[in-house]
Amino acid sequence: MPFNEIIRMAFSSLGVNKLRSVLTMAGITIGVFSVIGVMTTVSALRGSIETGLSFLGSNMFQFAKYPTGITNDGNSRRKIEMRRDIRLDQAQRYQRLMEGSSEVVCLKIFYRAGAVQAVYANRKTEPGVSLGGSNEHFVTANQYTVELGRNLNAADVDLARPVAIIGQAILTKLFPAESPLGKMIKIAGRAYTVVGTFAPKGTAFGQSQDDIIVVPITRYVSDFGQLNNSINIATQAPAQERYNETLDQAVTAMRTVRALAPEEENDFEIYSNDSLIAAFAKVADAVRAGALVISGIALLAASIGIMNIMLVSVTERTKEIGIRKSIGARKVSILSQFLIEAVVLALTGGLAGILLGVMAGNGLAMWMKASIVFPWDWAAIGLVVCTVIGVGAGLYPAMKAASLDPIESLRYE
Repeated sequence: MPFNEIIRMAFSSLGVNKLRSVLTMAGITIGVFSVIGVMTTVSALRGSIETGLSFLGSNMFQFAKYPTGITNDGNSRRKIEMRRDIRLDQAQRYQRLMEGSSEVVCLKIFYRAGAVQAVYANRKTEPGVSLGGSNEHFVTANQYTVELGRNLNAADVDLARPVAIIGQAILTKLFPAESPLGKMIKIAGRAYTVVGTFAPKGTAFGQSQDDIIVVPITRYVSDFGQLNNSINIATQAPAQERYNETLDQAVTAMRTVRALAPEEENDFEIYSNDSLIAAFAKVADAVRAGALVISGIALLAASIGIMNIMLVSVTERTKEIGIRKSIGARKVSILSQFLIEAVVLALTGGLAGILLGVMAGNGLAMWMKASIVFPWDWAAIGLVVCTVIGVGAGLYPAMKAASLDPIESLRYE
């Protein structure tokens, strides 16, 4: 029998029981959808998240009270919670100790006491503005650019001047048709004069980076205090080749200002862009592993379903097989037909799973403002796995069908 005729008969047999074929394919679809959806989402978000995580400038590291990741160890969590806040006087002393050894030392602290709203005349922003205190190095350390007006300067910090730089979202909301420079706005009940605006920064993790207001850190501490609010310190090495040397000097300076004895461990965290990206990579790997386990279970169940349906099909078509064999059909033709049916079920379900997974993954990526991707490697792996499942699940039923005795088959009712 010509091979194209075998394929035609296989598709014809599947078409006879459409609902059963669709339900059988659904198991494969769910398994492939789970892994392709996750892989598409992770791939699409990777670039966006890495960009968002890379909020520090080049050759920079940061000291903070809390780690970037989440620890499941209760003792470690309590130990971290018991750490002392990094106070402004400690941060300023660290800055003095690092003079000549570092290019930039950025001190920053953000408002955590509730939702912040900025007000000008009769216009207001939505609650949730990011209000921070920093010094003149904020733009360098956090990769912002001053578009209009000026940056904060050392005098603003030394004199604790009530001035502010606002992001584009604040500018658009409060000053839609006029220059903000020199205007006085109220933030959390305090008045500040606008001296500059940040250039558009976009989003990270689905959150706007333009909904921000930065004031001198000394003014911030004077207005809002520092209780239960630790300062982060970002430091930039003069060059990449001096990064490790600068980091060693910075750790020594930080231990000095924290008054740690030689035998005491650090009571602060150190992280950089690379460590943040590595932390995300660990989370992504865990998500991938979970998706593979879930999809593996679903595909195993689906392969059992395909085998079961094919065995039922062999039983239902016993008499048909007997007639075909009695008029000269060879074992290989019967075997090929049932294998093709199993592979078609698996591949069709796999293709549907890939399509749905890519659509769902990219839908989430678009919501997170990430670029659309197609995971060609995982799609190819999915098709290969579906083919293997089809062959593996259909082989025994196909061999059983090919081995039926034509005489006994013709007697089957």
